[in-house]
Amino acid sequence: MKVFIIGFMACGKSRTGRIMASESGIRFIDLDRYIVDREHRTINEIFRDNGSEKFRKLETMYLREVCDLYEDFILSVGGGTPCFNNNMELMNSLGETIFLNPDVDTITERLIKGKYKRPLVKDLQDEDIRAYVVEHLQERMPYYMKAKKIISE
Repeated sequence: MKVFIIGFMACGKSRTGRIMASESGIRFIDLDRYIVDREHRTINEIFRDNGSEKFRKLETMYLREVCDLYEDFILSVGGGTPCFNNNMELMNSLGETIFLNPDVDTITERLIKGKYKRPLVKDLQDEDIRAYVVEHLQERMPYYMKAKKIISE
C-alpha cells in the first residue's frame, strides 16, 4: 500500500502521516526529510544554492526513488510536489492520494510561527503571508483537487 499525503505548506501532512503510519503499522517517510538525508543539505540550502527548478528536479527524482524502493509506505510530500513534473499523476497511478485542506487562516498562522524553516516564505513579512497563501493555493488547487480523497478541516 502506497499512500501520499499532499497539501499546502503547514497543513499538517507530516503529523497526519506519522499518525496514520503508526496506526497502520507501516513505514512513514517525509519526502523533504528524505531529500535532506540524501543530499546532506537542508531544503533551504538546496533552494539557496541551486534554485527552485533544480530543487523540483531533485524532488521528483527522490519521489520516484522512494516509490521504487518501498512497497508499503505513507509519504508526506512538499506542498509543491504535486504541481511539477507530472508528480500528481505518478502518485495517483501508484496509490492513494489524500489532500489535507485546512482553511487559509490556519495555514497562515502556522506559517508565521515556523516561517524560518520554509524557504518560500522565510523572507516575507508576517502581514504578507496570508496573501502569499491565497495566491499560491489558487495556483496549486487544480493539482491538489486531483487527489483521490480530500480532507477539509
